[in-house]
Amino acid sequence: MIASMTAFGQGKFTAQCGVISVEIKAVNSRYLDVLFRMPDEMRLAEQPIRERLAKGVVRGKIEVRASFARPALDTEQQLSDAAMQRIASQLAHIRTILPDTESPRFNEILNLAGGQQTQTEPEEWAQACLAALEPALVQLLEGRQREGARLAVAMLETAQQVSAIVSEVEALMPVLLATQRDKLAQKLKDTLQNAFPNGFTHITGAELSERIASESSLFALRIDVAEELARLKSHLSELEFLLSAKNATQAKQKASSAPATSVGKRLDFLFQEMNREANTLGSKAGSLEMTRAAMNLKLLIEQMREQAMNLE
Repeated sequence: MIASMTAFGQGKFTAQCGVISVEIKAVNSRYLDVLFRMPDEMRLAEQPIRERLAKGVVRGKIEVRASFARPALDTEQQLSDAAMQRIASQLAHIRTILPDTESPRFNEILNLAGGQQTQTEPEEWAQACLAALEPALVQLLEGRQREGARLAVAMLETAQQVSAIVSEVEALMPVLLATQRDKLAQKLKDTLQNAFPNGFTHITGAELSERIASESSLFALRIDVAEELARLKSHLSELEFLLSAKNATQAKQKASSAPATSVGKRLDFLFQEMNREANTLGSKAGSLEMTRAAMNLKLLIEQMREQAMNLE
């Protein structure tokens, strides 16, 4: 499945220790880079989260934010006689040392009464954090796939424009070669006529035709772009395969036995090769139409390359 590297997901999980919230933000990056922002109580969950993310994400800069809210205790439970006696005893002890200590306010009494909650072990925090991670990760992966599908459609539409330009150049080449051959033949005749005004009387028609054909063939080889066009069509076929559902199915079947590969990196290499062919096409341009076609190809390839930079 084609996936973008940009997405967001969030999840919550309610445990005895409180309500844990996890947010995951993902942006572009050449490698998988995971950054954590979470309370010290949850630090034990960092490594399991990193391993879980590595199973679903190939590359991208991932920021994981975690927070928690402790459950509010029932007021009657908080203001039990035992809790009130404990607070009064502590306050009396403090006033033996600091006589001017003021009496606590009502909300402060509630906090003091709730302060004797059962201590939560780090393993419990880690398990609760991982439970909150799962819905956030599902949202993240679904968002990446939706964005990746939109980018794939955009690149395929651009690829169709590239294919249309290649077809136009292919159709133009025979006419261009014939035109250039005629121009070269006339130029050779004019050059010979200027150098030797009566030169044609000493050269047979067969010799002249052979010389013109030889020079024309050499020139045609210099401007012939059939090889470049063939490679561009081959690259377009590979592009369609990489962005197709068939490739996604094959990649899914191989996922259990082979390491994950980055489609974005493969596309980046492919667009480098396509850009090289477009540059060669421009350097061999024998007409204004060819020059324009090469420039348009480079622009379209650069558009696809920028879109591919967002893919995983």
